[in-house]
Amino acid sequence: MSEYKVLRKWYWAQHLWARGYWVASSGNVTGEVWKEYIKNQKPPERDDDFTVV
Repeated sequence: MSEYKVLRKWYWAQHLWARGYWVASSGNVTGEVWKEYIKNQKPPERDDDFTVV
């Protein structure tokens, strides 16, 4: 890291990526396919009905 003193000074104690942000390539999938996929997502199952018998 000593050879990149400017970068170390600039990025010291900082993150290069934002939390919660993710990017990926979808290949040949169209925007319409993505919209349909997102539309058909189910909400997460509830887990507040757990009981011990």
